[in-house]
Amino acid sequence: MGSGHMRTHPRRSWGEPRPGLLRRLLARATAALGTGSSTSRQGLRELPLALRRGELAASYLAADRVTDHQRAGAAAASAMQRAAAEADWWPADAWGHRALWHFEQAGMTLQATRQARRIGDLRSAAGDPGSARRYYAEAIDEARDIGAEHEQGLAALGLGHALLQLGDVTSARRLAGAAVKLLARAGAPNGEVEDARRLRGSEVVVGNETEEIE
Repeated sequence: MGSGHMRTHPRRSWGEPRPGLLRRLLARATAALGTGSSTSRQGLRELPLALRRGELAASYLAADRVTDHQRAGAAAASAMQRAAAEADWWPADAWGHRALWHFEQAGMTLQATRQARRIGDLRSAAGDPGSARRYYAEAIDEARDIGAEHEQGLAALGLGHALLQLGDVTSARRLAGAAVKLLARAGAPNGEVEDARRLRGSEVVVGNETEEIE
């Protein structure tokens, strides 16, 4: 990720039971994207002047000044959501990465995982599904490690949508199938499960005709 990979502990590679089909599917999907770990940043650059306006910016700066990572991350995440709602992609992306970094520094793994997934959503909405894949893949990886099936399902669904945008219908449907199982098992809202089911049965254009893949 732009602000550093979330993992701070080595993953066990032996002495574990063989993963189930769903876990192997998601592991293959993330491995195929080549998401290697990166070195965590030790700090952030100064907040750009263009982002220093408004109540949310003031709240963020106050928290950042006293190294309150939890409060700074929450303020940055709110600023990201507000900018994204206005399709103001650059500020949204900048705020999103700040939120991610602060959550990582605070050791808030679930919030960092959710934020990585939301950056993937942002990149996809901004028309860049290629770069969104990495954020989704890392979110899947982290959510699996902490047992957050709802987040894992949402990240798998987001990755599936990104792959569909990139024309990889087969992989998109496979991720959607995994998302359906994860979201249903986590008791996710019906709308999220139905979104995954629709993606699993996505339509593709074949010549001048539309064919539904089931």
